[in-house]
Amino acid sequence: MKIEVFALCDAATDNRGKLNILGTFDQIYAAKMPVVHPACAIALRIRFDKMEEGAHKVNLELVNPDGLPVFQGMEGEVNPRMGDDVGSVAVNLILNFQHIKFEAFADYQINLAMDDVALGSLPLRVREMPRQQMA
Repeated sequence: MKIEVFALCDAATDNRGKLNILGTFDQIYAAKMPVVHPACAIALRIRFDKMEEGAHKVNLELVNPDGLPVFQGMEGEVNPRMGDDVGSVAVNLILNFQHIKFEAFADYQINLAMDDVALGSLPLRVREMPRQQMA
């Protein structure tokens, strides 16, 4: 399997196999802590070869700098299938998050695993909003 897309974004849709992504980002700014981010999504596109056909367990978790989960991880399953004349198939996954609470300004990480094997991670930096300079 090969990750073709792994992005944190404002929103994503799957339209008949086309993965549409809006507003990728890796930083959130806040005036104070704690802060609740209203909504975002993880957009994934994973390509499977013919020999990888069948069920695969997908795990996604957001962890703080100490490696502790910010909330309960998300688990799901993908089951790519393909015809005899197809050598690979791409599967789109969209995982929506709402009301994520961050307790501190810090560097967080989004971890992706499939079948209990780490496939990748994304940084998510939560920073204090810069103060406006007086002119």
